[in-house]
Amino acid sequence: MKSKFKMPTAYTVLFIIIIVMAILTWVIPPGQYDYVESDGSSNEPIAGTYHEVEPNQQGIADVLLSPFEGFYNAVDIAVFILMVGGFLGVVMKTGAINAGISNVINKLKGKEKYMIAILMTLFGLGGTTYGMAEETIAFYPLLIPVFIAAGYDALSAVAVILLGAGVGVLGSTVNPFATGIASGFAGISLGDGIIIRIIQFVVLEAIAIFFVTRYAEKVRKDPSKSYVADMYENNKSHFSIKATNVDDLKLTGKRKITLIIFSLVFVVMIYSVIPFSDLGITAIPTLAWWFQELAALFLVGAVVIGIFARLSEEDLISSFVAGSADLLGVAFIIGISRGITVIMNNGLITDTILYWGEQTLSGAGSIIFIALTYIFYIPLSFLIPSTSGLATLSMPIMSPLADFANVGRDLVITAFQSASGLVNLITPTSAVVMGGLAIGRVPYDKWIKYVWKFVLLLFILTLIILILAVLI
Repeated sequence: MKSKFKMPTAYTVLFIIIIVMAILTWVIPPGQYDYVESDGSSNEPIAGTYHEVEPNQQGIADVLLSPFEGFYNAVDIAVFILMVGGFLGVVMKTGAINAGISNVINKLKGKEKYMIAILMTLFGLGGTTYGMAEETIAFYPLLIPVFIAAGYDALSAVAVILLGAGVGVLGSTVNPFATGIASGFAGISLGDGIIIRIIQFVVLEAIAIFFVTRYAEKVRKDPSKSYVADMYENNKSHFSIKATNVDDLKLTGKRKITLIIFSLVFVVMIYSVIPFSDLGITAIPTLAWWFQELAALFLVGAVVIGIFARLSEEDLISSFVAGSADLLGVAFIIGISRGITVIMNNGLITDTILYWGEQTLSGAGSIIFIALTYIFYIPLSFLIPSTSGLATLSMPIMSPLADFANVGRDLVITAFQSASGLVNLITPTSAVVMGGLAIGRVPYDKWIKYVWKFVLLLFILTLIILILAVLI
């Protein structure tokens, strides 16, 4: 009888890491650096000042209490995540996002080739701004029948959604769940490195659109070219029943204005975190907002949209709470992940690991450092598919190492989110990947066969972008 290995959840993996780190406090020699305050917001270790100190081994009680201390240390990030979830819950309650996508589909009937580019751009913008991932599951039943009716296959529709949003997340510009959390733990602004990330997003999303469009058009001209050709006729019958659902959603004037308000909230967020003064731009005021102000922004945005959409007080509150509840798991992961850092810091081994990294990378040079950082994050992303969890776990370690290698901390964040986003296009531990493939009736092996060359191309291009960013 074959035993099937099932990857444990992110929670279990993180708890295991906490236990392992507690054990390591009994093995790794304790030590500390001297620190200097940087920009009034974070402390940076001073290279060459490492020295050994008295041990403080962590026991069972420390392991049990560390996640709670982690919550205290990261409460601003956790609250911000919950406010974003509540905001998205209210917007989804209005039906504006689904109606917007449906309207685009209806207007492009007969011009489906352009529909691919437009939809992937919209999904990409959702991915790069607010980490659109789980939310895309709702679009599969809506889009697949349209693509089947247009002569494409189910795989084309799945690729539009999964790669459109996924590449957006890979090239996150202000994604609060990746860039935001990582920036918080790295002690830098969300706007640091945004130019490089915008370039990355535009280039990679354009390549993704070309990749999907070329395949889809090939299938439309010759269905035998489909990776799921053996299921083509069966899928036409299966999904045609659901095609009428597309006309059920109407983009009313109220929903149009709701989408405008929705977009403006993210425009304000982007503006508020860009360090214009650091870029030498003095004509535009620098707000320097961070998690507390951004949390308030999304709360106010949710209330404004709810009132404008004439949601009842009960519907507004319930949809906000339900949206926050959807992201409660992310908040839990942040606390548990931060518990790892608590164990390492209290056990006085964090600086020892930094010292080892300093010794290893001291002669490597900035290019080799950023390349190794990017490669390092790929297997780590398989073990911890949660972007927020991985950011919380790794940034307190990796961002100070960047200082030793004379690399900007923002590039470490770009390397982290790129690797995580790349892995989450294919990893079987992702509910987004497996859920989308299941709805589209696309076997996992067929998906890998279709996408592996594209993923390899993304890996190489991202590596080139990171290296060029170091050289600039």
